[in-house]
Amino acid sequence: MMRSLSALLAGALFAVGLILGGMTQPGKVIGFLDVTGRWDPSLAFVMGGALLIYAVLSRLFLRRPAPLFELKFHLPSRRDIDRRLVLGASLFGIGWGLGGYCPGPGLVSLTAGLLPVVFVTTMVLGMYAEREIDKRLRT
Repeated sequence: MMRSLSALLAGALFAVGLILGGMTQPGKVIGFLDVTGRWDPSLAFVMGGALLIYAVLSRLFLRRPAPLFELKFHLPSRRDIDRRLVLGASLFGIGWGLGGYCPGPGLVSLTAGLLPVVFVTTMVLGMYAEREIDKRLRT
């Protein structure tokens, strides 16, 4: 129960941060990505603030023997850069630049009634397609 409640509170805090930071406004995001035109650097402060908070708090939390509601920390074990990672990051960046949304702000915008239905639908279809392609390649 506490694990679900903490996940809900963390998600709600994340959503509020995305809204307040302007990440749910596609025009603002596209303005940030348009470095050769009318560049809007304001999201750099949002992202920089997030990275700073993460850098400090992650070091503090990882000193603990375990998280509050888990038996152990679940950290990524792979550190290599492969073709799948580069392709996925490229597709993510292309989608972000074209749509003005990335997955988190897209879902927050959808629940806030801003209706990026095409973006969220294609994101879900892409996730499904990747899973099916990965299954077929592994067999």
